[in-house]
Amino acid sequence: METSIKQTAGIDCGMQELVVSFGSLFSNANFICKSTKAFANTTKGFKQLLQWIAEISSKETTVLYIMEATGVYHEKLAYYLISNDCRVSIVLPNKVNAFAKTCTSKKQDDNQASKVLAEFGCVKQLDEWQPPHPLFVNLKQLTREKRQLQQELTLIKNQLHAEQTKAITSASSIKRMKARAKLIEKQVIEVEKEIINLVNQDASIKEKIDKVCTLPGVGLQTVVTVIAETNGFNLIRNSRQLVSYAGLDIIQKQSGTSVRGRSHISKRGNPHLRQCLYFPSFTAVKYNMPMQNLYHRITERQAIKMKGYVAVQRKMLMLIYTLWKKNEGYNTSIKFLEQPVEAALTELD
Repeated sequence: METSIKQTAGIDCGMQELVVSFGSLFSNANFICKSTKAFANTTKGFKQLLQWIAEISSKETTVLYIMEATGVYHEKLAYYLISNDCRVSIVLPNKVNAFAKTCTSKKQDDNQASKVLAEFGCVKQLDEWQPPHPLFVNLKQLTREKRQLQQELTLIKNQLHAEQTKAITSASSIKRMKARAKLIEKQVIEVEKEIINLVNQDASIKEKIDKVCTLPGVGLQTVVTVIAETNGFNLIRNSRQLVSYAGLDIIQKQSGTSVRGRSHISKRGNPHLRQCLYFPSFTAVKYNMPMQNLYHRITERQAIKMKGYVAVQRKMLMLIYTLWKKNEGYNTSIKFLEQPVEAALTELD
């Protein structure tokens, strides 16, 4: 009888239900999904899940629990499994979707999704998930809240401007809009103060943030957003991976001599990273000579300014990563942890 060399539990997480498929990879490279079962997405359901896995799994090989990073429905289960010394991997949906296209079954339901996750975990080498630093969790929540408040404030101000410009205005509507704008402005200040207080609680992290902030164009809010969204670059192995995670990697469509599509960034990544670098890239081009030179090199080849700013955003993100890892302040002669991706930057041409 063939012995299993790898065991996985693929978990499709819903708001109320967890659909779990248990599978094994054998030494002859065959994958078999042994069983599928549903559990409640509650602490009681988590206990039942572990009991079920203990009954059907082999004691010779540890089980890897795999789930997608979609929404927040997987978080309680992930923390529960880690607290029970289980191995957990949380994967990006786009990678699982690409793998699902190679599977024979074309069904699309919760059972099939969990089976795909189980097989994906068996045939791929996945990084194991570790709970993020509590400080980074709080910073992520606060930075996202601040951005949402700023978007709401912009919307209200635009509506207020439109109402005040109309031929016939409503005094009561204008009064309420001004009151809402004032409340949101107050809340933005409160969130900013809370972010600063959190950073000041950890001296080592504050020191690293202060050093990264020496990069022209990069302020406290940008740095805390980047480290919060990446969990302090915990699972980031190199700058290429970071650029891909942010969705700033270059996609080219080229085949032979006839197919030559325009290159563009994928945008298949964390949108919060791209958003937090948008305005700092304008400041960097204005006050940072190397960034200014990069911007002009890109825009001189073709008159599309945004491509130059995207290239600056990429390089700023890589510099933030390098400064954080090296725990150094910025200087114009700084070298990357690996070869700089200058060639990739010019692909935007």
